[in-house]
Amino acid sequence: MTRSTTTIEFHDLTFLDNIPNVRDVEERLKKSLRRVRHVKQEEDLEAGRVKKGDLVSIYDLIDDDDRKRIKCRARRYLERVRSSIGMYHLSEENRARLTPLRGGLPVAKVSTEHEADEIAAALHAEMPWMAPATEEVWHGLRASARERLPGVRFKPLVLVGPPGIGKSHWARRLAHHLAVPTTMIEATGEPATFSLVGVQKGWGSASAGKLMQTVLRERHGGPLVIIDEVEKSGEMRSEKGTRHTLTDALLPLLERMTAATWECPFFQIKFDMSWVNWVMTANSRTGLPEPLQSRCVVLDLPDLTTSQLRDFAVTEGTRRGLPDPAVAALVDIFDRGAISNARFSLRTVSRMLDRAEILARRPMLN
Repeated sequence: MTRSTTTIEFHDLTFLDNIPNVRDVEERLKKSLRRVRHVKQEEDLEAGRVKKGDLVSIYDLIDDDDRKRIKCRARRYLERVRSSIGMYHLSEENRARLTPLRGGLPVAKVSTEHEADEIAAALHAEMPWMAPATEEVWHGLRASARERLPGVRFKPLVLVGPPGIGKSHWARRLAHHLAVPTTMIEATGEPATFSLVGVQKGWGSASAGKLMQTVLRERHGGPLVIIDEVEKSGEMRSEKGTRHTLTDALLPLLERMTAATWECPFFQIKFDMSWVNWVMTANSRTGLPEPLQSRCVVLDLPDLTTSQLRDFAVTEGTRRGLPDPAVAALVDIFDRGAISNARFSLRTVSRMLDRAEILARRPMLN
């Protein structure tokens, strides 16, 4: 699925293909000074201010003092050039990694409110029990179109509900309908703070975070970030006792004004992350930091009913292109009450669909 896009600047970097070295600049300055002095000498000769025998060879028009001044000027010039590009503090390898940012980056755009309605309707048809989340995004998309924003924006979401109701799946389907890339952060399975924003140079494990990696890999300025089980993220402390939490890393990214000038810890360069959208999931409000709740829309979602699971099996099976007999067999499992006493979730149904898909595509044996 494709959508119209707008290119944003995303950075204040200047890309220069060939930055000269000090020696090249010195030679250009010497050549220029010789030319100026040679012209002046010819004018003095023509005006009678000097005699022909007093003329100096063009190679002798520059003395040692001139060379010292030229060397200082060349160095100052290069210092200014290097500071102007905004990334000369990086190694050549890391400067090359930022090449995809040349000319800015695209962000997905919703041009009309009707287009926003279509996106929300398609998402609701797939997962109607996620209506509160879909409605919140729908309002954001309509506002983006109405205000003629260059990209799509909606308020950061925290989806609270029991495991297996499809919170992360809904977020991935949202990204599909918006035609934007995603990056997934497991708040409990990794140092989420550093995984999201990266580790500054000087640490042994210094690297760019998943957010920046996704931007560079996908060449897109508005990915959807999904953070699972955000309420369970802990904190890390350095050997010096410095405290690092996922919430601390998130807050400047969730505020649009600060996100527009967010500084990457690894590259130490400011980027416009204000077009990144956020969906976080939690199994409970317990453990959700108050600063995070105050900056997000927190939605409480109920558990799934057997009927909703049945409808999802039909819709998802059809979307995957399963043969009608395979879909009918899945429906029969629900209609016969075979799972009424079991704690089935969307994950269980997805595994059933995976198995049905494998069986449906298995070659017939003679």
